[in-house]
Amino acid sequence: MYRGGIATSRVLRINMTDLSHKWEDVKKEHADLAGRAFTSTVVSEEVDPMCHPLREKNKIVISPGLLAGTMAPSSGRLSVGAKSPLTGGIKEANAGGLTATRLANIGVRGIIIEGMPEGDDWYSIVIGKDKCEIKRTNDYAGIGLYELIKKIWKDYPTKPGIIGAGLAGQRLYKCAGVFGNNIENSDPGRYAGRGGLGAVFGSKRIVAIISDDTGGSRPEAKEKERFDEARKVFVNSLNDHAVTGRLKDKDGNPYGGLKNYGTNILQNILSEAGGLPTRGFSSGRFDKAAKISGEAVHDLVDRTKEKFGDKAEGKYGHACHPGCIMACSNVVPYEKTGKLHVSPLEYESAWALGANLGIGELHDVAELNRLCNDIGLDTIEAGNTIAMFMEAGKIPFGDGKKAIELLKKAYDEKSIEGALVCSGTLTAGEALGVTRIPVVKGQALPAYDPRPIKGIGVTYATTTMGADHTAGYTIAAEILGIKGTVTDPRKIEKAELSQAFQATTAYIDSSGYCLFIAFCVLDDDDGFKAMTDTVDAFLGKAVDVTAYGKKVLKMEREFNKKAGFTEKDDRLPEFFYTEKLPPHNVVFDVPDEELDAVYKNM
Repeated sequence: MYRGGIATSRVLRINMTDLSHKWEDVKKEHADLAGRAFTSTVVSEEVDPMCHPLREKNKIVISPGLLAGTMAPSSGRLSVGAKSPLTGGIKEANAGGLTATRLANIGVRGIIIEGMPEGDDWYSIVIGKDKCEIKRTNDYAGIGLYELIKKIWKDYPTKPGIIGAGLAGQRLYKCAGVFGNNIENSDPGRYAGRGGLGAVFGSKRIVAIISDDTGGSRPEAKEKERFDEARKVFVNSLNDHAVTGRLKDKDGNPYGGLKNYGTNILQNILSEAGGLPTRGFSSGRFDKAAKISGEAVHDLVDRTKEKFGDKAEGKYGHACHPGCIMACSNVVPYEKTGKLHVSPLEYESAWALGANLGIGELHDVAELNRLCNDIGLDTIEAGNTIAMFMEAGKIPFGDGKKAIELLKKAYDEKSIEGALVCSGTLTAGEALGVTRIPVVKGQALPAYDPRPIKGIGVTYATTTMGADHTAGYTIAAEILGIKGTVTDPRKIEKAELSQAFQATTAYIDSSGYCLFIAFCVLDDDDGFKAMTDTVDAFLGKAVDVTAYGKKVLKMEREFNKKAGFTEKDDRLPEFFYTEKLPPHNVVFDVPDEELDAVYKNM
């Protein structure tokens, strides 16, 4: 029985072959593991690295972070792990939404889903306090996700967390993300997006996991007084920082960058720096960046509020999960009605579906994002996949209406183009005869060009996750600076920087904290200590951040090695080394020896 606190958490193991489940105690050796550390450990220990990712030997592992459900600020993140259909290696994808908090409140440390059922039926898994039901829900399959989440909340009025697979995942397409509902259940846009993990849900015939925390209670720290003190310090640190801080300053002017402009504050910053990949990584600057930026969304929200008053649904400073005080999410409204168009429109999505495609109309970018949310697609992978159609001359760069028309074909199960646009950048690029395909380990690059920003390129190349900015976000040092000092983005000696960020990120992804706390904790030593103190107080023991993170990385690296990965997979595509990127006219010139050094001393 769950009594609060980490020691009484349990693991739910579900066998989809015989539709059975059982509750297990957390293994002693897993006592300190949650989030990414838990998912990667279970995948490493229980999944054959050589298995087919969409057959019965693969497993889905779900785990709320250590501090999920507690009063720690911005700590309600969820990890989803499996062998990736997109990369063929280990994968963890991270998201906000309701599910991490709901699971933590009923004492669920992790869910392990194995096997696969026979037949054509679809299932949903309903998890509550000390209970689990595997229900046949064919009526949940084959519909858009906006319709699905409303249907589930009607069927389950306790306002549960929901994650699962949309149309793309149900059809086993590699571009499929794991959707999650937002706090209001108005949008399925809280995605554990990367790696094609939605297709793994589809392979298990699972549409949704529904988590109800009725009768649950908030997890408690083992050292409660120390935890509470550290939490208060950390809240103040986050609120005082110019990036993560409060909405307005004492004079009523906009203050916190993330609350006011969301992650998409980076659109203008990266374009100005010449590192915003534009029109399929052919330029580093987009002349329409301002039109699709966080500032543009902020202005749109204000205009619709002024026009429609209380009926306007647009927001900035919107939390992605319960207890998030950074609130970098948003609700983008329709200009003509003020009603919700999509939530959220984040930087990566606005870039992938905007600058990356040469599209500078905010409405078109938001509509592409909404379609991805409804179909069940990772926006980064989807945007890069659409870029392959543009690179191949099938539709022109900059044509938002044609891009929308293409993506809508994904609804049609019989459409070859619809299937291809959901199949990922590498598959689409090769099928269309494209030679400039921006992927590492099969996964598309995110919104920072590695040629003018070398450190993020080192992370893209070497992370265990395929090209993934969140695996080691050196942008914090190379573009935004730490303690007022910017690390030269052109410098090629970035192995040590990338390794440090990758290790710290693995720790943060396990803690339940949002990665964006990094903006604050890297600048503020007191904030960093308060953050680690909350984790240590919760566990009742000291944890070394770097050692914890490196242990996770080494385990993931070993899995990939057993799956057939070598140092040759830790490289960027050829064109990044040979094509100069305007406006700085630079190439990615980090030598292989520097890339290999990231993991050599680990």
